[in-house]
Amino acid sequence: MSDAPISIAVIGLGARARIWLQVIHENPDLRLAALCDPNPEARATTAARFNGVPCVATLPEALAHRPEAVLLCTPPVDRAAQVAACARAGAAILAEKPLADTLEEAARCVRLAEDAGVMLIVGLNFRYLAVTQAKRALLRDGTVGRPEFGRFLYERWRDGTQPHLNKYPLTMAHPMLWEQSIHHFDLMRHVYGTDARRVMADTFNPSWSHYVGDTNVAALFEFANGMRLTYQGTWQGGLDRLDFDWRTDCTEGVVAQCDMFGDLRAARRAEGALAPVPLPDRRAWLDDAASLLASFVATLRGTAPPECTGRDHLHSLAMVEACIAASARREPVWLEEFAALTLTEKEQT
Repeated sequence: MSDAPISIAVIGLGARARIWLQVIHENPDLRLAALCDPNPEARATTAARFNGVPCVATLPEALAHRPEAVLLCTPPVDRAAQVAACARAGAAILAEKPLADTLEEAARCVRLAEDAGVMLIVGLNFRYLAVTQAKRALLRDGTVGRPEFGRFLYERWRDGTQPHLNKYPLTMAHPMLWEQSIHHFDLMRHVYGTDARRVMADTFNPSWSHYVGDTNVAALFEFANGMRLTYQGTWQGGLDRLDFDWRTDCTEGVVAQCDMFGDLRAARRAEGALAPVPLPDRRAWLDDAASLLASFVATLRGTAPPECTGRDHLHSLAMVEACIAASARREPVWLEEFAALTLTEKEQT
C-alpha cells in the first residue's frame, strides 16, 4: 500500500459516528470516501460538516465509491449482510461492537471476512485507554504478584430515551450484556490475558426500567488460568450517576480502578494503603478511539499486527451468550459449549 491517505467510508451517522468522524478528520493517513445513512436528516447534518464528501443512503451506494476501508457505525443487526457486501468489494472493515447481536451471526461475519481475505477489526476502544494499558502492565510485571480473584462493579442510570443516544438498545433482549458488558468482558480477557472457562449468572430488569430487555447482570466467572471474578452491571441504577470499581487481588497486593476512564491505584500487601498510579491527560472518548484507529491504519499499511480482530472478539461474545444461557438454565455454563463457533477448525483439532 502506498503512503497516500487510505480512503474510508463511514456507514451509519448516529451518536458513535460523531466521535469517529472527528478522529478520522484528525488522522492524516485517512480521507473520507463516502458517508452513509438511511436517515435524510442525519445525512443532511453530516454532509454540511463534510462538504464535498458523497453522502448516500445505502451501503451499495457507498461501496460504489470504492473505499479501501469501511467503518460500520450501524446497529449490530444484519451485520453479516454488511460484512458480506464489504468483503465482496475488498474493503477492510472496522465494525462497532458488538460485531453482531448473536454469537452465531458474529461467527458468520468472521468466516465471511476470512474467506475473502479481508481484515475485520472490532471497535473495542476501551483497550486503548491509558488506564487499561497501565493496569495490564502492572498485572504482568510482577509488582503485585499474580492475580487470583477480583470484582467488577458498574452501576449506571442510562436514560436511553435521550436524543443523543442510539435508540435500538431500548428494544434489545439483553441491552446491558450486548451493548455494555461486552466492553467489560473484553477488558477482562485483555487485562488478565486469559479466556473465560465457566460462568454462573443471573440477568433481570427492574420494575422502573424503560428498556424492554434485561438491564441487570450478576455473574461469577472462572477463567482458564484459575482467576475468578464477580461481576455486577446495570444500566438502570437507582442514582443518576456512574459508579465504577474494578479491583483485582493478587498474590502480593491489589490493583484497583475506581473510575471508568482513570483513577488507578495499587499497593503491595505490606503497604496497607492504595497509592495513585500516574496516568497521562486524556480527551474523553476521543483519544482511545484515535489510538484504535491508528492501530487499524498501521495494520492496513502492514506496519503492525492486527488487534481487536473479529476472531478474537468471538471469545468475548461467548461470555455474553454464556451469561444468557446460565441465567435461563439456572446452572453454571462452560464456555467450551461455544467452541464450535469461537475456534478455527485447526484450534478445534
